[in-house]
Order: sequence, then C-alpha cells, then structure tokens
Amino acid sequence: MELLSDAFVDRSTIPRRFTCDGENLSPHLQWADAPEGTRSYVLLCDDPDAPSGTWHHWAVYDIPPTQTGLVDGASQKPGLKQAANDFRKIGYGGPCPPPGHGVHHYHFRLLALSADHLNIRANASCRDVEREARKFTLAEATLVGLYHR
Repeated sequence: MELLSDAFVDRSTIPRRFTCDGENLSPHLQWADAPEGTRSYVLLCDDPDAPSGTWHHWAVYDIPPTQTGLVDGASQKPGLKQAANDFRKIGYGGPCPPPGHGVHHYHFRLLALSADHLNIRANASCRDVEREARKFTLAEATLVGLYHR
C-alpha cells in the first residue's frame, strides 16, 4: 500500500500553508494498492518528536474502501468522521512545534481495515481511533513530513 501527497514528498518539508504558521489546512493525500479485503481506512497524523511525547494531530476514520484520497483542506469540509486531536479540537491541527525545538517528523499513516466502521464513542480522541483500528488493520502506509520553527 502506498500513501502520497502533492504537497510534499516523503521526508521533505511540509509547506507552511499546512501548518499552524499558515492556513492550517490538511494536505492533499492519495493512496493506492490496498490489500484484498479492505473494507475501510483510517488516516492518522502524529508527531513523535513533541517534547511531552507523541502529539496526535489528526485522525479520520470510516473512510470508504472506494475512496483513494483526500483533497487539500478536507478536514474543514463536512462529511468526514474525525477525532479530537491533542489540541482538543475535532479535525486537523497542523504542525506547530515549539520554536527552536528542531526538526519534527510528522507521520501521516493510512491503515487499511477489515472492518467497514469503527465502534467508537462520539468525540473520540485520535488515540481512541488508533486503538480500535489496530484490531482490524490489514496494512499500513506511512508518509513523513518535516517541519521546524
């Protein structure tokens, strides 16, 4: 399985417009080559370099198996099932590392699931979504973007 973006390539800098210093838009993402039996997807974004431990920026769940991507700013459009991020907001919270803390690595991870929906509570956290999704994961693809302030 493969996860790509028109906004940045793996292990390159995430453009400012997709960060808290810019428009804070979720980037365009596309995927392909899901394994047989995929019934839905989960998309996660987190920063393992955060000073307090991994910081969860985004979780989208119950993405239909026929969907092959998300457009720029998808997190701000209706229709997506999104979790509460560590900024305590539903949806995408772009890269926003502490100034002078060095380069942070933002892991966008796509999980292909054998379940068509996740049984999680309203206002679930990104951690809740990942915990439940891991029970049904068939495959995972990762795209890493870099950002520093």
